[in-house]
This record gives sequence, structure tokens and C-alpha cells, in this order.
Amino acid sequence: MTPTVHLRPLHFPTTAFAAALITLLLAGCSKPDAKEGGDAAAPVHAAKAVIGPIERIVHAEGLLYPIRQSSVTSKISAPVREFRVNRGDHVKEGEIIAVLENRDLAAALGESKSLYDQAQSAYRNTTAGSLPVDINKAEADERAAKEVLDAAHNLRESRLELFKEGALARRLVDEANVAYAQAKSQYDVAQKQLQTIQAIGKPEQTQAAKDQLDAAKARYEAAQAQMSYSEIRSPISGVVAERPLYPGEMASAGTPLMTIMDISSVIAKVNVPQSSAASLKIGMNATIETAEGQAQGKITVISPAVNPSSTTVEVWVIATNSTEKLKPGGAARVAISAGLVPDAIVVPSTALLSSHEGDLTVLVAGSDGAAHEHQVTAGIRNPDLTQILEGVKPGDQVIVSGGVGLDDGAKIRIAEDKPAEDKPEAADHE
Repeated sequence: MTPTVHLRPLHFPTTAFAAALITLLLAGCSKPDAKEGGDAAAPVHAAKAVIGPIERIVHAEGLLYPIRQSSVTSKISAPVREFRVNRGDHVKEGEIIAVLENRDLAAALGESKSLYDQAQSAYRNTTAGSLPVDINKAEADERAAKEVLDAAHNLRESRLELFKEGALARRLVDEANVAYAQAKSQYDVAQKQLQTIQAIGKPEQTQAAKDQLDAAKARYEAAQAQMSYSEIRSPISGVVAERPLYPGEMASAGTPLMTIMDISSVIAKVNVPQSSAASLKIGMNATIETAEGQAQGKITVISPAVNPSSTTVEVWVIATNSTEKLKPGGAARVAISAGLVPDAIVVPSTALLSSHEGDLTVLVAGSDGAAHEHQVTAGIRNPDLTQILEGVKPGDQVIVSGGVGLDDGAKIRIAEDKPAEDKPEAADHE
């Protein structure tokens, strides 16, 4: 008979076992991995500082203006009879764009024209009609008086001879003397009248007639001018930008009837920092960009003075706007190509960092596997590349990503993969 064996359960102290197990797990989890921990190398991406060209592009913002603009005003006050253009219409220089009420001016013009015609006729009569007739008559009177005088002289001499011979009575001689004296007086009067007409009458009469003609002509031309003022013409070719009045409303002298802009070209007026303006020259290429589009232009004006309130220099960039997509009055961003630096030390702009003190720094990946902080002086800066003037030499491996938060001397390892972002073309950020 097989004996029955009774196994009794073993009893362990539960609290002590649990404590030992937890201690064992914690001990196992606390073993450090050789590749992790406080001394682990941070993955970074790096690029070499190289010598190469970098373009200086000065950026600025401003407003667009038309190449020409005119506020058309009236020289007279009169109601608007009609407008021949509306806002947005294109007009040519000299084109009639509005007509004012001018019936009273037309009547005054007609009256002045009649008076002018009368003055012209009077002047012609004076210079080619009545005055020559007066001169001819005076000359004829002078000749007739001379003939009468000669006859009276001959008669007197003849009677004197006969009187001396005793063949004629004294009374007849006296009558001859009286006739001679009368003829002599008539001749003197005729001669003096002719001389007066020739020497005095002709210039005075001609001048008086000419003065009347000139006065009538001036009144006529003034009436013509007043009439022309009722026809409003465009002083420039362009687009109607404003037209505040409507037909029938009163146009006051000196008050704008409409505004016309020539937007075949536009001018971007921007304010450039004084330091950047020193590198600009008239004729440099520039790009004007707005919400509507962009256009290529050139610098035409660089102000010789600095704005004392903003310490900036005003620069004008003009660009052709044949499609009229650039609208005056809108904001514009201008990028001016200010020259190329051929042999600059350049690094990717993403390598630039700011220290706690506000200085500009980069992290250089050293041959010892650590990141070394270098304080640098930057020259030309743009979204892609930055010129380094001091602090980095060609060939240095500068950290372009992964360096934010790293301390000087931190361990790093350069990752094999490249940064995701592509590099755009160089553009100055000044």
C-alpha cells in the first residue's frame, strides 16, 4: 500500500518579497545605454563656409505714384453742360473732356467779332482810302493856287510896264497888285495845308486807326479765350481717376473737375536706410512688386538729403507699366540690385544664431566632435546666404540645423541626410 504524502504549502513573508522584486526591476532599468544619457551626441546638419559671390539687394517698401498726374480745373465759373468721359476712360492730350454752359460767351464773341471787322475796315479806309484822297486834293489845290499866283504876277508886271510908259491908268495897276496879293495868300494857305497833311495828318490818322484796330482785336481775342475756357481739354494723356461733379452742377474756377493720371509708367518712392543708400546709384536695376504683379525698373532719383525724423533717404524707382497692372496709391515692395561682391566668405543664412547678449553667432562643428560657438560679424544678409566679415574662415563646418539650444562644447554628430528645405537664390535683406 502506497503511503500518502501530504504536501504542506510554504509560506514566505509577502512584504519582504515585494520589496525585493521592485528593487531588482529598478536596478535592471537603471543600467545606462552606452549610446544614450547626458553625454549623447546631438545630430546636426552642417555646411562649409566657402568663398564665393554674393549679390547685394536692398529691400524697401513704399508707395506707387503715376509718372504724371493733372487735376483739371476750369478758369471760369459756369454749369457743366456735358462730360464726355467717365472715370476709368483713357484720354489723349488736347481732347475735349467736358463742356461748360457758354451761350452768353458765344454772344459776346459774336459782338467782339463784328467790332473787330469794323475796325479792320476803318483802318483800311484810312491807310488806302480817305487819307490818300486828302493828300491828292491838297496837292491839286496847291498846284491851282500856284497857277493863279503866277498869272497874277505876270498881270501885275505887265500893267506896271504899261503904267510906266503912260499907256495904262494907275487904278488898273492897283487892281493887279491886289489880285497878286490875294493869289499869293491863297497859294501860301494851300501850300501849308499840303505840308500839314503830309507831315502831321498822315501819321496821326494812321496811328489812331491802328490803335482802334488793336483794341478791337484784343477784345475779340479775349472773347475767344473766354469761349475756349468753356471747353475743358485734357492737359495730358492718361486715365480718368476722379470726376467729382455731374452734368448740371456748377464748376467753380480753380476747383478740380477731374483728375487724370498717366500710368504708362509708375514711380515707387521708398525710404532706404542711410547705410544702404550709400551703395545705391542712379540707373541701378530694381524690381517693383505689388499685390497685382511686378515690373522691372531703374533708380531715377536718390535724394541728396536725409530725412531727420526717420534717418532714411528717399529713392525713386521708375518702371514701365504698359499693362497698367500696377495701381498708383498702392503699397509696393522694391528690391534694388546694388552690385555683386565676388570674393566673399559666405555661409547659409540658417547658420546664424543670436546669443543671450544679443550678439550674432554661429556654431562650428569641430574635429573633436563638439560644437564651438563663434561670434561673427555679418555683411550682406539675404534669405539664402550671408556674408561673414569676421569670426569664420573658409572651410569651417558651420551647423545649419539642429544647433538651436546647443551649448558651446556640446557633443554633436553630423547627420548623413540633408535638410529638407531647398536653398533659394541670394537676395539681400537690407
